[in-house]
Amino acid sequence: MADHDRRQPANNRKRRYREDDDYDRRPQRRRYDAPLSVRIRKQLLTLAESPVRRWHEEVQSIAHVVADNYEDQELRTSFLELVPQMVVEQPLKTPFVAAVVLVVNSLRPEILDELLTRVANATEEKVKVGEWRDVKLYLKFLACLQSCLEGEGLFPLLEELFSRAVDLQTASSDDTIGTELVKMILLTIPYIMATAPTQWQQKAAELMDKTDVIASEPHALQVLIDPYHAEEGTESPTANMSLIGLLQKQLQVEALNGWELSCLPRPWQMPPEEIEQQEKLDNAQKHPLPSIPIPEKVATGPRPLFPEIYFSVYVDQDIESVPPVSSIASSLIRDGLLDTINILDFNRGATARFLIDVDCYFSPGTFVKRATPFDRLRDVDGDRSTWKPEDVAVDAVFSQLFALPTPEHKLVYYHSVLTEACKIAPAAVAPSLGRAIRYSYQNTHRLDLELCHRFLDWFTHHLSNFGFMWKWTEWVDDVNLPDMHPRKAFILGALDKEIRLSFAQRIKGTLPAPYQGLIGPEKEQDTPEFKYNDDHTPFAADGREVAALLKRKATDEEIQPVIDRIHSAALDLSIDPLVSSTDVFMTAVCWVGSKSLSHVLACIERTKDRLLDAGAASEAARAQIITAVVAYWSAHPGVAITIVEKLLNYSIITPGAVIEWALVGDRAGPYGQALSKPWVFELVFNTVVKVTSRLRQVINSGASDGTEGEVTGTRELFKGMEDALISWAQGTKDQMMDPIVSDGGEDLVKRWGERWLRVFRRRSAIEETFLLENKTTS
Repeated sequence: MADHDRRQPANNRKRRYREDDDYDRRPQRRRYDAPLSVRIRKQLLTLAESPVRRWHEEVQSIAHVVADNYEDQELRTSFLELVPQMVVEQPLKTPFVAAVVLVVNSLRPEILDELLTRVANATEEKVKVGEWRDVKLYLKFLACLQSCLEGEGLFPLLEELFSRAVDLQTASSDDTIGTELVKMILLTIPYIMATAPTQWQQKAAELMDKTDVIASEPHALQVLIDPYHAEEGTESPTANMSLIGLLQKQLQVEALNGWELSCLPRPWQMPPEEIEQQEKLDNAQKHPLPSIPIPEKVATGPRPLFPEIYFSVYVDQDIESVPPVSSIASSLIRDGLLDTINILDFNRGATARFLIDVDCYFSPGTFVKRATPFDRLRDVDGDRSTWKPEDVAVDAVFSQLFALPTPEHKLVYYHSVLTEACKIAPAAVAPSLGRAIRYSYQNTHRLDLELCHRFLDWFTHHLSNFGFMWKWTEWVDDVNLPDMHPRKAFILGALDKEIRLSFAQRIKGTLPAPYQGLIGPEKEQDTPEFKYNDDHTPFAADGREVAALLKRKATDEEIQPVIDRIHSAALDLSIDPLVSSTDVFMTAVCWVGSKSLSHVLACIERTKDRLLDAGAASEAARAQIITAVVAYWSAHPGVAITIVEKLLNYSIITPGAVIEWALVGDRAGPYGQALSKPWVFELVFNTVVKVTSRLRQVINSGASDGTEGEVTGTRELFKGMEDALISWAQGTKDQMMDPIVSDGGEDLVKRWGERWLRVFRRRSAIEETFLLENKTTS
């Protein structure tokens, strides 16, 4: 201390203040121990998430704390509420949650009675309202508890569900609730058999004999929702891929193999060193399953039900990177992943994490090590699995992207899940996505046309999140294909969408030389040229004058004399005066509003009355409004589509006018070329969706006024589309008789017509089914 004093005199303020700084005068935080209920909740919620922790240790740790502290009211309530909640929110963890419950039962049996009552009540409520996915998930949980249920356990309930399915199928072969019930039964059986395969073989066999009647019969709607539209003389790759049909066959194979079910985890089976705990589990008290009544008339539920088809983007590979359809693992793993994806739509990050960690929730050895390159799968020894967890996860998301007639959530949600998965594990997921993209691209010619456009939207959106980088050199040979070839049409559509999401110069910078010519100089202009700046264009002076008047927000009275001059000049030239003035006026509106969407909307709002009068005056004028918009924005069709949709909202043009413009004449492209243009399909599809959404809105509101008119209008729209498309599909369209498109080109046009026709016949059938269910007739 003396030495210290000699080195540092007492009056050294600088040193004194520095010592004050070194000493932390803040009060030390009191150590906080979370309540027991909070700790158990956290442990349950993270159950099985780590590949490092051993299942049986996690299960026993949680179970012992719950059993030892069951008198703690807060802990008991938290446990009894959390278990049923996890069953329907984190379905991949159901076997592990069930294992915790089974160990708790071996220690404190009275807990299970209360839990079973809660789950039975929740199941009954879900049955009443037709929430069939939640019913399936509760049954899956109860199936995992089969070993601690008295008597035949869950089988009587499954028998009752089957009897309802038979009643529904007998009443109508088009029924979808009955097939949903059979699917639930078939997905529940494996979890019962995983608990005690030898004990329930006879009961399972008897039940499967019954389900075979319904499961093996193709559903009437299956053809409509097949993701492939096979060409004449060929068979769809998914022609025999009905989900319940596959499940039935897979379970029959498992039965012959002694219910091996090698992919399912069995966390209730303890390792040899835990023999004492295993004996307790084997001799634990059994409990009666509370009654779960199934009403005579079952509810349809809030979600429309359709038969399901098993779809995969990893078929026909040299090496299996996903479970084959002959294996029950393909259905069980896919089912768990789809439930997770569709339940957790509120948190795409959590969903992506579950997908990446899928190998944690199935038996060891089910998958190869994460991020194993596809080429290395050839080196896997003997009978070991070659299934890549990333491929299985990506396949599940693509099955939803390509689900017909429509997936459960907005398509952008599935886009975001794949984006998140790529960000979490880029080295593992990106190669799997690459192979999925290549498969989909190579099959664009036979994929359903609606699915081709979903793939196009996802592909471009995904690239936009990763610098628009793709190995375009792989497709370079397709650049020289005719524009109407499905693969060339996809390339053109992808480049257009990319430019919409960025700008032309940047996209050109990502493309190899052969693609550069596909992006013309006009696409690099932010504002298209105003055609009336060229004096050689008819009505050039009048067009410039109208534009100037619109720019300074002149009144209608000031504009009218110019319109009258155009009418007079058009009559002298023996052309339709209304079409001529409409073309000048609408083109001027587009030019004045070309700065932004808000500018063009403001301009349309100011000139709405004149446009409404023009649109109401004649069919040709309505068509010219659309032609003027599309012609002005020809280099950026996405902008044109947006403006046309706004014109529809203002009722300046009608849905029928859009359909006629796109499909009846050759305004959107000569000789049927419009059918191959992705933006034309987008325009027509969005128009149809707008009409059908309006119809559903009116019917769901319960209002009687206007309902009949909406129904009639929708049916007339679909009839107009049918009439327009069937002539393209059959090759009887006048434009197809032109010698220019003979020599093989007409076959492409016919094929495009068939693909369009299939999409909109399906949309029409869905709306008719909706009207029938709501007992609405025109």
